[in-house]
Amino acid sequence: MSKLTFARAINAGLRKSLENDPKVVLMGEDIGALGGVFRVTDGLQKDFGKHRVVDTPLAESAIIGTAVGLAYRGYRPVCEIQFDGFIYPAFDQIVSQVAKMHYRTQGRVKMPITIRVPFGGGIGSPEHHSESPEAYFTHTSGLRVISVSNPQDAYTMIQQAIASDDPVLYFEPKRRYHDKGEVDETADLSAALSMEKARVVTPGSDVTLVAYGPLVKTANDAAVAAADEGVSVEVIDLRSLAPIDFQAVEASVRKTGRLVITHEAAQSGGLGAEIAASITERCFNYLESAPVRITGFDIPYPYSKLEMHHLPDLDRILDGVDRALGRGNSLSGLEG
Repeated sequence: MSKLTFARAINAGLRKSLENDPKVVLMGEDIGALGGVFRVTDGLQKDFGKHRVVDTPLAESAIIGTAVGLAYRGYRPVCEIQFDGFIYPAFDQIVSQVAKMHYRTQGRVKMPITIRVPFGGGIGSPEHHSESPEAYFTHTSGLRVISVSNPQDAYTMIQQAIASDDPVLYFEPKRRYHDKGEVDETADLSAALSMEKARVVTPGSDVTLVAYGPLVKTANDAAVAAADEGVSVEVIDLRSLAPIDFQAVEASVRKTGRLVITHEAAQSGGLGAEIAASITERCFNYLESAPVRITGFDIPYPYSKLEMHHLPDLDRILDGVDRALGRGNSLSGLEG
């Protein structure tokens, strides 16, 4: 076992994929000599060459468009979108070409493209550098969307994404890049938990708390705090946002009878709404109260000095747990 930061775990996973498959090619802005703005690809161009770790122009639509052509020719391109808010120029290529090519050609053309997206807030960035656009892509059939929350999953799931014949959006929480954790770099990838499966991080019996990406750590902290008050919270890390492992969530809710969902993205049209509706349909007779969503507000990400008021924190999540237990009052209509 190695103790790696989140960023170094992704780097190690990329390195392993480059070593194992000569068709893997990395592409992105400043990912080569600089190693990326977050240094996630540090050292890879030096070791694998400029033909496999490619510094691209500042043109996201060109990056994804080129990746489509490479995938046509049998390559497995891994594209880095430098910041979440920069993905929108490539939106047309992702939803109109990448997501549909396999279906449109009746399976004759595969699109094994991995798109890495640093996302979320918490690092004090300026406008367009902190966003949560995941719901746009979970709505698009033909895309797999995953979000990692810890170094081990970061290492394993980047390799699973690259090996997949389906296009994968790989959302990595930028405020967790420096978090450290144990990583088993020798484990057999085929024995690892499928990237489509959710994981129970903290077992519990009173309330199911669903999170993904940057908020899994916060959700765990909330479970510890709730335990001090005698409340047992089961924390589920979704890991896969499309498809969602509803069976795992359903099994937990059938046990606890209560559901709280948290994510940084805005509440309206967010993943929390889809999870709440689907679990209500599946578990209506087991629910002791209506599902509760703790999310970002329905506003653009605020400037750095205010963003921590926007992001769900320990207190807001605990308030959601109280409401699910019937112990708290619903907040204003602006509350996520």
